[in-house]
Amino acid sequence: MPADRELPQGRPSELVGRRIAGYRVEREIGRGGMAVVYRARDLRLDRTVALKLLAPELARNDLFRQRFSHESRVAAAIDHPNIVPVFEAGETEGLLYIAMRYVPGQDLRVLLDRQGPLPFPAAGRIAAQIASALDAAHAHELVHRDVKPGNVLVAEGTDSDHPEHVYLTDFGLTKKSLSLTGFTTAGQFVGTLDYVAPEQISGRPVDGRCDVYSLGCVVFETLTGAPPFRREDDMALLWAHQYDPAPPLTEQRPDLPEAVDEVFRTALAKTPEDRFASCAQFVAALRTAAAPARRTPTQVAGAGPQAPPGPPEPPGWARPVFRRAG
Repeated sequence: MPADRELPQGRPSELVGRRIAGYRVEREIGRGGMAVVYRARDLRLDRTVALKLLAPELARNDLFRQRFSHESRVAAAIDHPNIVPVFEAGETEGLLYIAMRYVPGQDLRVLLDRQGPLPFPAAGRIAAQIASALDAAHAHELVHRDVKPGNVLVAEGTDSDHPEHVYLTDFGLTKKSLSLTGFTTAGQFVGTLDYVAPEQISGRPVDGRCDVYSLGCVVFETLTGAPPFRREDDMALLWAHQYDPAPPLTEQRPDLPEAVDEVFRTALAKTPEDRFASCAQFVAALRTAAAPARRTPTQVAGAGPQAPPGPPEPPGWARPVFRRAG
């Protein structure tokens, strides 16, 4: 096996201390099927970054490298407070790399594993920030395609009104390219099974509404502790995403009004046309549905509108100065 193939697939300790494209690798912080992410030091600007190294075979595909370059520029152009900024992307030593802001803290997957279902206010704040990031990406014609708790970073917020600051990461600079360059075959998709939209499974064209579906799955999990569809094997799970109706969330969260079930039925609709047009619409509808009903004064059955009560009777010592209307 060529030495360059061993670089991202090797043991984490093999790269620690190595210099790659102006960055000194410090430690591994994440690993996936086609990439490894390291915490590294930017030697030129003396700052900590997250350095993502793609599998070497990707760099050997000319079409993939061209698309990688284009998608990297698009992602780097998005300036949004809830999107992890891309500092640089390029190629070195037969490897494609992406340098991004390093965000200390934990991802949503770790948070849910530690705390379980979140209170609605916290879940709503997190959902709103993810939705804002996704809609900003969609405005640049960039679809994430892999929205999941592990790609949502939760950092410390600024104050008690904003206790957490959420960043969406791993915008899948390579996900579309993988499907267009032969690294995925017919019937395959790039995404995570628990959150994948039906059109991704069937290989149909996707747009931002596939991210609406995935966000719906993620928010469902933040409120219940588990994604909406849970099956014993992968094939049954894929079938459920394509054909089974979304389960009522209120069966697991009876503290929330039943109106939220209809919101999730729309977000998790099987066809994109039946979903919310944007992620912000989904979150707004969810917040409206979950808001407590406004209480109105109870009226006597059959009685018309009641006149407002008159002023209270004056105290005894003041009555001599009041003249009653005759």
